[in-house]
Amino acid sequence: FRSGLARVIADFRPDVVHLHNIYHQLSPSVLAAVRDAGVPCVLTLHDYKLACPSYQLLDRGRPCDACVSSGPLMAARRRCKGGSLAASTLLAVESWLHRRLGAYDPVGLFLSPSRFLADVMRRAGVYPDRIRVVSNFVDPSQVPVKAAPGGGVVAAGRLSPEKGFDTLIEAAARLPAGVSVDVAGDGPVRPALQELARRRAPGRVRFHGRLDKDRLHALLRSAAVVAVPSRWQENQPMAVLEAFACGVPVVGTDLGGLPELIETGVDGQIVPADDPAALAEALRAFVADPDRAYAMGRAGRAKVERDFGPATHLDRLRAAYRAAAVGQAAGPVRAGEADR
Repeated sequence: FRSGLARVIADFRPDVVHLHNIYHQLSPSVLAAVRDAGVPCVLTLHDYKLACPSYQLLDRGRPCDACVSSGPLMAARRRCKGGSLAASTLLAVESWLHRRLGAYDPVGLFLSPSRFLADVMRRAGVYPDRIRVVSNFVDPSQVPVKAAPGGGVVAAGRLSPEKGFDTLIEAAARLPAGVSVDVAGDGPVRPALQELARRRAPGRVRFHGRLDKDRLHALLRSAAVVAVPSRWQENQPMAVLEAFACGVPVVGTDLGGLPELIETGVDGQIVPADDPAALAEALRAFVADPDRAYAMGRAGRAKVERDFGPATHLDRLRAAYRAAAVGQAAGPVRAGEADR
């Protein structure tokens, strides 16, 4: 990978190299090729890998920041990767070695979509002087907005345990008769969720599977409210931005970057995670007052147009590239706690 990237850089001669998350399949040795070429480098973080060897700040499905406060070897002690000592140790040692060897030193600037993720990295001592928040974006000019009040509840995302769709199904069982819940997406727990829905909310939850962008947006626009019932520390989920772009308010949990996006009483509501009763009560209020839900959805659309559009995103990227170039010209400075 290192030699391949070196050849690409020599041929293309870029002004800056922009990377997105380096996983096991692509060793951070590629960063050495960037360093050797003397090209400024930025890296966008999409999860917590550099602070949490298991990537998600989860230990057996529950939020955990032990590695943030005490270092990556805690992952092995807690066996937080599926309860496996071997898998947890492998990830922990890999993360520890990367810190000790300064594998990420060639990165001039780390871009974080949320303030929450940026704060986690700073608390973990992961290059705290090189982190900048650059939000995700959606292009509202390409997304028709909801035209009229009304609708039920929609949720979209990967059907995996940390996303909390089981909590949503339990909430669906508490909603008034006639209120439907539509779920878009696929994943490993879909069969279990379908069985749970059959038992707890028969005939009230519809699973649509994976949808293309146009069909997903049409489903979002059919809703009075979108639910994001995550039980993990979300970074900056596109599900919220796309719902807002469609003109639909969002009920999300109080974890990770969700409270940064959703303003209770303005464009949605924040509720406790893993609390079906609180989630059901919030969703019921939006469905019962479609005019209020519609107005709050319009506020979400205005937020996207103001703060999360492509032009704003590009301006922030250009500024980040300039800052990385200045830092590269001044010479590498290793973060004081990067090898902790």
